Amino acid sequence: MVLQALIIFFAQLIYVPILTLRTIMMVKGLKQKAAAMGMLEGVIYVVALGIVFSDLSNYYNMAAYALGFGIGLYIGAVIEEKLAIGYVSIEVNIPQKNQQLIDRLRETGFSVSSSSVEGMASTRCRLDCTARRDREKEFIKIVSEYEPQAFIVSFEPRNFKGGYITKAMKKRREKYLKRKAKEDAH
Repeated sequence: MVLQALIIFFAQLIYVPILTLRTIMMVKGLKQKAAAMGMLEGVIYVVALGIVFSDLSNYYNMAAYALGFGIGLYIGAVIEEKLAIGYVSIEVNIPQKNQQLIDRLRETGFSVSSSSVEGMASTRCRLDCTARRDREKEFIKIVSEYEPQAFIVSFEPRNFKGGYITKAMKKRREKYLKRKAKEDAH
């Protein structure tokens, strides 16, 4: 009886993170990967539910299913956060144009466009940037070093067409990492 509950619990610990990743891959347009995850998800789901439904009077199995599902959701969210699949568009609103900040962001491989915008009481500078999701925290850290009071908002774009984003960002990032490695070696 306890063995079945443990099997169900661990099946959920695997199933739910796979469900989470499959959903994210579908949203991001990664159809083949989502389909592969879906097949694996289906097998685990059927096995776990088969055990639960084989004896509905066994409350241990139902509790193991629910507990495994809840903990699996948490694990799936942590995995998704670590993978950080995709890109973010980031808007930064600062009091005035800060060329040192713009240069630093570009130097580290971020795309940056700047423009003057009308704020409530003054003209301000807005930076429109794009980054891989796994670099969002790094971006915010750099902005915060130069502009501690900056207003920063990010969102995930669904599609890209043209522009600077992919090739140039990768080249700049590689150049920055090589230079940083040389500096750290000295």
